[in-house]
Amino acid sequence: MIDLIAQKVFDPRFMGIALTAVAAAATAFAVVQPFLETDTLAKRMKLVSDEREIIRRRERDRLANKATLRIEPKAYMKRIVERFDLRRWLGTDTAKRKLLMAGHRGAQSETTFLFFRLVMPVATTLGALFYLFVLEALDEPYLMRIGIVIVCAYGGIKAPELYLLNASNKRKAEIRRAWPDTLDLTLICVESGMAIEQAFRKVSTEIAASSVVLAEELALMTAEMSYLPDRRQAYENLALRVGLEPVKAVVTALIQAERYGTPIGQALRVLSQESRDQRMNEAEKKAASLPPKLTVPMILFFLPVLFVVIITPAIIQSIR
Repeated sequence: MIDLIAQKVFDPRFMGIALTAVAAAATAFAVVQPFLETDTLAKRMKLVSDEREIIRRRERDRLANKATLRIEPKAYMKRIVERFDLRRWLGTDTAKRKLLMAGHRGAQSETTFLFFRLVMPVATTLGALFYLFVLEALDEPYLMRIGIVIVCAYGGIKAPELYLLNASNKRKAEIRRAWPDTLDLTLICVESGMAIEQAFRKVSTEIAASSVVLAEELALMTAEMSYLPDRRQAYENLALRVGLEPVKAVVTALIQAERYGTPIGQALRVLSQESRDQRMNEAEKKAASLPPKLTVPMILFFLPVLFVVIITPAIIQSIR
């Protein structure tokens, strides 16, 4: 078998036929190869076109379904607010700013806030009077019960404001966590040649996975940039709604770039690094504050149990 293979390999006629077959196969492959290759560029362009259509359809659906800014307030709330003219007595610029920072916009939010600002003190006062003077659940002096009623009334007055404060603090914490990543994405979009409006629109779509609140604020800012006569107003409205110093610094840089035509890329890079450093400093501050906070719980809960575990066996042995 080996001799036969060696004879074929060293046979000139066989080698000529084999080389001719290889050459013919290579020629046929070279001729057929262009017809077998797929157009990668055309596929990628088709994928981009399909993705553009998906995004366009999604934006149309979102604009069609998003009616939070135009929801009419409930009829009974609106009647009470208008009858007692609560916007004049209870509505202030500070309350409106707190509503914006808490994520409540539109006529319905203001009407609801004014309604509960009127109803909550009345409800807490009546509830305290019924509980203390009708049911007589607490056996306390008369003046003490009156003091409790006053405290309940004051708590009802402050309850809507505390709710707004809590909601705004949660939004600020979420925005503060996602803000450095947002600046990085904006910097990438700006340095790639995109306009600032398209950059923020793209970032608002990408950052939604990390922070829905920040994505909503950026989308609202891009909408204001589209219809407001001055972009500066849209930037200032973003800083007013968010109320964070890093956001105000970026807004100031954007306004200066809009006014003087200065490049925004370097400013975004520096502000992004400052935001990350500030977030790291806050994390280190919280970590450094843990030992003092754990001192009192350790003294109250850990040390007594530790003493019991150590001393109890000795006491048992001494008793025996």
